[in-house]
Amino acid sequence: MNLIEDLQWRGLIADCTDLAALTQRLSTGPITLYCGFDPTGDSLHVGHLVPQLTLRRFQLAGHHAISLAGGATGMIGDPGGKSAERNLLSREQLAYNYGRICIQLGRLLDFSAAGNPARIVNNADWTAPISFLDFLREVGKHFSLGSMIAKDSVKNRLGSEAGISFTEFSYQLLQANDFCHLRQDLNCELQIGGTEQWGNITAGTDLIRKKTGLSAWGLTFPLITKADGTKFGKTEGGAVWLDPEKTSPYKFYQFFVNTEDAKVGEYLRKFTFLSRPEIEALEAKHAANPGAREAHKALATEITRTVHGQGALDAALKASAILFGAEIGDTSEATFGDVVGEVPTVSLPAHADWLSGKTLPLTEALVLAQLAPSKGQARKDIEGGGVYVNNIKVADFARTLGQADLLFGKFVLLRKGKRTYSVLSLV
Repeated sequence: MNLIEDLQWRGLIADCTDLAALTQRLSTGPITLYCGFDPTGDSLHVGHLVPQLTLRRFQLAGHHAISLAGGATGMIGDPGGKSAERNLLSREQLAYNYGRICIQLGRLLDFSAAGNPARIVNNADWTAPISFLDFLREVGKHFSLGSMIAKDSVKNRLGSEAGISFTEFSYQLLQANDFCHLRQDLNCELQIGGTEQWGNITAGTDLIRKKTGLSAWGLTFPLITKADGTKFGKTEGGAVWLDPEKTSPYKFYQFFVNTEDAKVGEYLRKFTFLSRPEIEALEAKHAANPGAREAHKALATEITRTVHGQGALDAALKASAILFGAEIGDTSEATFGDVVGEVPTVSLPAHADWLSGKTLPLTEALVLAQLAPSKGQARKDIEGGGVYVNNIKVADFARTLGQADLLFGKFVLLRKGKRTYSVLSLV
């Protein structure tokens, strides 16, 4: 199975300017391709993973991958997929965002690969020196107003109440110029992106044809959605970010391990580098025993390792295991902090005197933690063998909590039964 066939099997091709010609071109040798990411925020999110992973798939097949960080286009804002005008960011904020997303773009590609190292470029490097009049003469003259208005990203906004400003209307010219520049300077023949980028991408292939007469292709992949058709990558807490400081690897892992059953096969294809036989075997296991959730665990494991590395995956798995009763052992404070964020937490500033050697009866602690309605019931629960302190079973109802029970000097993890947790916190 060649690369195009693999992308088709994974459901990663929505449109292509000429798929047969591109397939033929790929069969003749390596191609250079790019995908752009604007620094409109300080982190990319899981919705940006498919383009990054697709660049990686091309690189693994021997091609030359370029990530474009839009230092210039980020100042404008792409109207595609947006119902209203973006707020323009300051140069200082854009510079900060640019630095942050470059770190994230650098994780998924191999920049030291022998023969085809990846690279990151900034479109401000070639856009900023161009004067407004030169841009109109060298780029604008190649576009008719009718063709620009016909692009879906523009047409949808023109019909909306918010409308579209000249600033965002001009975005497609900037992106087209990026593709043309990369075609001439770096022999970049292919641009990839989501379906909302189709108009911008074809603007680039048209500009290349008119200005240079050279060949160029555009390829898009489908929008990733949830089973109900709503946007992928959102939780009750907001977007799932690629920056581990905004979304911890544990929460990242949990997002994917909780994938809907109807979507797990699709996500395995699109978000992992597992082979077709491996994925089909996981789908067969899922069909035979959905409760085992082997496909979900494989999906979450593979994508967490890819994005955050093996060490972060190990910590995420450890945090997950704690909520299934595993010993806390040498868990780091950061990992345990993820656990705290998943269960009810009760602050006990009045009991900070634990640090001076005093103790708190476990029966009272269970009431404070809202795991028992009364001390009497707490005693019965302890005697029944259903109470755990830091995931260690307690049998003595007279047990007290003291300084030795504090995790990281400030937490006690209490559990009743198999999965009912509460954290006492002295902060």
